Amino acid sequence: FSRCPKTHGSQSERRSGAIGASALPGRVWPGKKMAGHSGVRRVTVKNLKIVDIIPEENLLVVKGAVPGPNGGFVEVLQSSIG
Repeated sequence: FSRCPKTHGSQSERRSGAIGASALPGRVWPGKKMAGHSGVRRVTVKNLKIVDIIPEENLLVVKGAVPGPNGGFVEVLQSSIG
C-alpha cells in the first residue's frame, strides 16, 4: 500500500496495482488485503466486565477489548436485561 513515484510523469500516485491472478482463477481471492477507510463508525461492544472503579484517579478498569484509539473517548452504558 505504499505510494508510487510522484515525479517523472507518473499518473498512478495512489493506485493499487495488480490485485488478482490471470486467467486461472480469473478473480480476486476473498479476504484479499486492500486499501480502505476504517475507523469512522460508532462501535458497540457488549459483555465487557467492569473490574474496578478508582474514583481518586477518575479511572474505570474494564476487562475486554475496548474499541477506539489510545486516549479516545468511551461511553459506558448499562445493558438492558430482557
